[in-house]
Amino acid sequence: MSPAIPDRFGRRALATATAALVLLAGCADMSGISSQAHLRDAESLGLGADVAHDVIAQIDTNTVDPQWWLAFGDAQLNALIDQALKDSPNLQIAYARVERAQAAAGVARSADWPQIGAGLDLTRQKFSENFIYPPPLGGSVREMGTFQFNGSWELDFFGKNRSALEAAIGTVNAAQAEASASRILLATRVARGYIQWARLNGQQDVARRMLAQRQDALHLVRDRVSAGLDSMLELRESEAGLPEARQRIEALDEQIEQTRHALDALVGQPGATQALVPPKLDAFKAIPLQASIPADLLGHRADVAAARWRVEAATQDVANAKSQFYPNINIAAFAGFQSLGFDQLFKSASQQWGVGPAIRLPIFEGGRLRANLHGKNADLDAAIESYNATVLDAVRDVADQVTAVQSIARQQVQQRQGQAAAEGAYAISLQRYRAGLGNYLNVLTAETSVLAQRREGVDLAARALDAQVGLAHALGGGYDPEAAALKP
Repeated sequence: MSPAIPDRFGRRALATATAALVLLAGCADMSGISSQAHLRDAESLGLGADVAHDVIAQIDTNTVDPQWWLAFGDAQLNALIDQALKDSPNLQIAYARVERAQAAAGVARSADWPQIGAGLDLTRQKFSENFIYPPPLGGSVREMGTFQFNGSWELDFFGKNRSALEAAIGTVNAAQAEASASRILLATRVARGYIQWARLNGQQDVARRMLAQRQDALHLVRDRVSAGLDSMLELRESEAGLPEARQRIEALDEQIEQTRHALDALVGQPGATQALVPPKLDAFKAIPLQASIPADLLGHRADVAAARWRVEAATQDVANAKSQFYPNINIAAFAGFQSLGFDQLFKSASQQWGVGPAIRLPIFEGGRLRANLHGKNADLDAAIESYNATVLDAVRDVADQVTAVQSIARQQVQQRQGQAAAEGAYAISLQRYRAGLGNYLNVLTAETSVLAQRREGVDLAARALDAQVGLAHALGGGYDPEAAALKP
């Protein structure tokens, strides 16, 4: 009968192992958990080759220089942007986030290497008389010492460490892209603020010209009243225009000061604009951008690149969450000295060492692993939809800026014609009034039209420059995704 005993225990062991494997397979089930979102492609965005020319007359991103603002030819603007890129606190925060992400990637990379540490424990202890130690050890007070090196090396058979590293690298690349986006946005905001300052200066010139014009008209009306050619009605009408012109100049002065304060804040230096010469719109040169349709338009935007890297990081986080379902295999080892009594610690007889594999497999986690995987897939869905929203906004931004550039150019043509006609009508009405062939009401009407056209001309000139800045920003501002990406 004795030969049957090993067979019985062998069958029992086999059955137990089989049941354990079935149980483990059931506990490590990750089925039914996956991402539901999908990345939008160019065709779904209406950016196919057949419709691109009809939808957006885009600009070649290869012509957008990383320092595109230099093309304006304004040394003051260049200095302000350089100072902003060096001293802006917000930009320094973005750089700090990059460093933090790089540090996290370094931590993730270290998991692939053996981990070695050392420890020294010195203890004075009284041993219980009623425990496992017999006298003379039991009931005595002794010193114990341990000095040893400990090491472990996790064998990444299932890609847990690799996916964690790639997720960390994706986060680094996203942070770098976001820092580039912050840099480009900061330069854009400084350029737009500077152009706004120039616009207000242009409006102020118009207001001062109008004040001088109304003062000349007042002198003329007074002379005509003294000569008995006009009544006090015309004189009062002429006098009423002066306070309005002065109020307009004062309001513009206020706006100019506020714009300068905003520029000072952007460059991170209060009073930075105090020593600058007020800029003039006609001193700006146009940014040379060539019309074409780049296939990789969206890849040249830092915000789109950052969103795409966030998707990559979230994808690797999902892979890492899946790897948690598999065994964790380590090789552990230690070597050192252990003794009872400090004087014996470093003697050869106190040496000890050990080495061997360690395998850990999650069995019952109360649904923790599935919940973690579900959460990582939800994060991936959110990252994908965030990317889709960023892409949609980028397409709209480019379309808006191109539309603005083209429309403003057409508006400027019409405005110049309108201003020429208004200036001519004003000159004729003033000549007729001086000759006594017309009344002062006609002069005021013509003057109002001239004032409106001059203001519109300044606004359109500023909008044309602002639209060029907006287009350079919309097309990526010279961002190079390949140069910025960190490799595994």
